[in-house]
Amino acid sequence: MKILSLDFGLRNIGLATSQGQLAEPLKSIRINRGLKQAVNKIALICQQNKFEKIVIGLPEGKLKATVIGFARQLEKKTNLKVDFLPEDFTSFNARQKMIEGGKALKKRKTDEHTVAACLILQEYLDTMNLPNKISGNIA
Repeated sequence: MKILSLDFGLRNIGLATSQGQLAEPLKSIRINRGLKQAVNKIALICQQNKFEKIVIGLPEGKLKATVIGFARQLEKKTNLKVDFLPEDFTSFNARQKMIEGGKALKKRKTDEHTVAACLILQEYLDTMNLPNKISGNIA
């Protein structure tokens, strides 16, 4: 199944994808003219890449309602199912991984949400396959 993952930020939305068991970074979208423009851009990406599902990291706090509203708009525009995955510290973890990888500060700032979307998607994929891993070990 071809899945698109989003890490929602107030200025940028990171995108990641997978066609199997590994998440890969895709790109980052700058939010210039509001969420409606971002929904249209992502809907076009979904159509061009034939995504079958969308996974969005769901933060706690003030941003939660905005992300849920954004997801509902995206569902209507794309006719794709949107799943949420609670995200705790994904942007922080993304920054840490990039620091460990030796990425420069400027590159870290541009790639933060894309790497975070990758982490969200990988956790989602790992969670989806947990029963398979467990049942595969029981035999």
